[in-house]
Amino acid sequence: MLILNPDPAHGAPLDAADAALLGADAADELARYLAHRPDHRPTPLIALPCLAARLGVAALHLKDESTRFGLGSFKALGGAYAVVRLVLEEAARRLGRPVGYADMGAPEVRNIAATMTFACATDGNHGRSVAQGAAMLGSRCAILVHAGVSPARVAAIAGLGAEIIRVDGTYDDSVEEAARLSAARGWTVVSDTSWPGYERIPGLVMQGYVAMVDEALAAMPAPPTHVFVQAGVGGLAAAVAGHLAERLGARRPTLVVVEPDRAACVLETARAGRPVRIAAGAPTVMAMLECYETSLVAWRILARAADAFMTVSEEDAVAAMNRLARPEAGDMAVVAGESGGAGLAGLLRVAGDAGARQALGCGAEARILVFNTEGATDTARYRDLVGLDPALVAGAGSAPDQ
Repeated sequence: MLILNPDPAHGAPLDAADAALLGADAADELARYLAHRPDHRPTPLIALPCLAARLGVAALHLKDESTRFGLGSFKALGGAYAVVRLVLEEAARRLGRPVGYADMGAPEVRNIAATMTFACATDGNHGRSVAQGAAMLGSRCAILVHAGVSPARVAAIAGLGAEIIRVDGTYDDSVEEAARLSAARGWTVVSDTSWPGYERIPGLVMQGYVAMVDEALAAMPAPPTHVFVQAGVGGLAAAVAGHLAERLGARRPTLVVVEPDRAACVLETARAGRPVRIAAGAPTVMAMLECYETSLVAWRILARAADAFMTVSEEDAVAAMNRLARPEAGDMAVVAGESGGAGLAGLLRVAGDAGARQALGCGAEARILVFNTEGATDTARYRDLVGLDPALVAGAGSAPDQ
């Protein structure tokens, strides 16, 4: 399913606050933060010229977030960054002087961090990022997980020192419980979704994602004409759309938001013209995108800066994983998790539909950017779906010419 953005605000400039959140100043702030992380390396931008030729487009680039900070997903940029910002702000308040990224290891800052507890709900990846940020500074951390979070992903979060709290129901239920528990216990919620009265911290999480967009633009030989980006609550898609709108202005690419057809809350929000909560249905293989309520701040940005919304099926997602693992001859193999290849799945669906291609202007001159938002964060699940060990795929390099 594909719909063009019907919102009356489509194409309008971002609100001033959102422009400040995702514009050039945000990119500069992130650069200062990343300069003080010794584990920071820009993630690869991978050209897939053979698949581009197969799809009938001029170029296809994939930004591979599977190695970000050793956490396996783009989420590593958001939650940890928000935790660091919040600790430094609290330290500045208590110490009565400016505190910057260079002070992250200072004893007086770590002593203050040790008095703070951060909490969030997660499908797996956001919780790892929040836990890593808390561990970096010596804060406590509680992560709420619902029944759909796999044991391997729960273990990875616990391995970073976080307390695991199990919640019945869906991701959205765990978001509500994280807010309730935090209010009762004096914890700070670092959520990747927003609701009335709670926007600043999700905004910081989104701001962290600007770094990968900036890296992609710097590495591409020419700016993209089209971007396909996946959405859960919409934070990633909004960060990508908003930064591209601020950075490129009238030259911004056509941006398509891609969701699972079993959890398409952003598409339904676009139809309704306001953030909506949809009914939970059957679980989706794209577990990191299994969200049923759109983030308020994300929708405010997407209403203006997204151009189309579409869904992909379970089979589409698994096919994208396999296509990246077994690439066209001459292209590089890529390890993409269940949700990681969803943007590419959207492109593959559009490429095979003449009407959709025409609606999006996705012709022979198109230069496409997609994001591999996660690697094999559950290796057993990856083997089940792809039939290959992710370590072998990662070491395969380019497919031989045939």
